[in-house]
Amino acid sequence: MRMLINSLVCALFLAGCSSGPEPKYESDPRYTMKQDKAPVNPPDVSNVPDAVPMDVAYSRGGNKPEYQVWGKTYRVLDTHIGYKEEGIASWYGLKFHGHKTSNGEIYDIYKMSAAHKSLPIPSYARVTNLDNGKSVIVRVNDRGPFHEDRLIDLSYSAASRLEITQKGTGRVRVEAIDARGSQPQQVAQQPVTEPVSEPSLRQAPGKFLQVGAFANADNAERTQLRLASLSGESVTVVPLESGGRQLHRVLVGPLSAGISVDNLIDRLVDAGYSAPILINSP
Repeated sequence: MRMLINSLVCALFLAGCSSGPEPKYESDPRYTMKQDKAPVNPPDVSNVPDAVPMDVAYSRGGNKPEYQVWGKTYRVLDTHIGYKEEGIASWYGLKFHGHKTSNGEIYDIYKMSAAHKSLPIPSYARVTNLDNGKSVIVRVNDRGPFHEDRLIDLSYSAASRLEITQKGTGRVRVEAIDARGSQPQQVAQQPVTEPVSEPSLRQAPGKFLQVGAFANADNAERTQLRLASLSGESVTVVPLESGGRQLHRVLVGPLSAGISVDNLIDRLVDAGYSAPILINSP
């Protein structure tokens, strides 16, 4: 993860290497590795599935309109719709594996994700290697790469499938995907997480797990039914207007007394729901 922390703005940026991932934030004490690297005996990632585009709201984390890194100002696009650009892709690996990305998700080198300087997060993009025609679909959930000649920073698996890990970089085309136009079977019914404070829940006792938000009410209701069966807890759908969009928040709770919240979160994550957030009843 390359969350933009002020104390890191003056960190030294090492030159990009030709046979490995682009080094980042060497002075950040969160990382136990000094230099990034690929796994020593990696599993076969040729069959790692593409990320599945979803019509979800942009997260609160990682989407400031403007931010600065090493004295340079970057601007986040208002929308990913219509974005298309060609440039150089790099990749990042074990040093950041298991750490949070810019919007609070956990970076996993064996998933199809990417970092981008200006695309809103999360969003989805097709990345095509211009030298061999291979392409992948990634979930953009991080910021970077902050190297002048780099367009996108790919996860290890995404870069491997595009066959650019050995060289370290590759010429690519990045095309954002508009999931609103996808057919239902092509769009995962997975929500995005954001903090909530809903007036309709202020009288409810206990705690809630905020699982996410949907632009489509039917998708939220289907998720509500699935989560009720999966969790054994009550599940509530709460409408909320955010940024001019009508969202439908899905909350598990109020949680039963004595329930193991950690175990429940693990079950939800295993079922494909990203980083549920524990909140108190407002």
